[in-house]
Amino acid sequence: MDYLNSLQRILSLDPSRMQVLYAVRDLQLPDCWIGAGFVRDAVWDHLHAYWKKSFSGDVDVVWFDPEWCTPDDERHLEEKLKQRMPAFDWSVKNQARMHLRNGDNPYRSTENALLYWPETATAVGVRLGANDVIEVIAPYGLNDLFELSLRPTPAFEREKYDVFRRRVEEKRWLERHPQLRLIN
Repeated sequence: MDYLNSLQRILSLDPSRMQVLYAVRDLQLPDCWIGAGFVRDAVWDHLHAYWKKSFSGDVDVVWFDPEWCTPDDERHLEEKLKQRMPAFDWSVKNQARMHLRNGDNPYRSTENALLYWPETATAVGVRLGANDVIEVIAPYGLNDLFELSLRPTPAFEREKYDVFRRRVEEKRWLERHPQLRLIN
């Protein structure tokens, strides 16, 4: 199956997600993507035939710029997005500084930072390109996302495994999406 085209189709047919993609593109941030639940939930809801479920909640915007790297900058961008689309809970994080919070070596790019996210199915970013094509980065590929496999990334397989398990429980993924398979 062509997971890339499937992901692009799922997102492009969701008017709310497309509005979010346009709003984030208008920020013109370097190496900027939307990830986490924005992508994951769209696919899992689609695969579970939750057709009537509308998108709401968190939007995780990530970008990479070592020159523009303060929490104040992030708050300013969150406020700008909130003014444009107040229905969403915006989280804007510069991945050039997130290694400090996560206890990792410095990240080299947004895609490199995604390698250190907790789940392979969450480590996917999308953005709207200049030609309105949805672009995708997925350092672990799209198989786990589309095959409903919930597994930790290598960074969370050992020392941080409890964090992975806690996220699975707190987010109630297995309850909300019963076709998921937990892979340890």
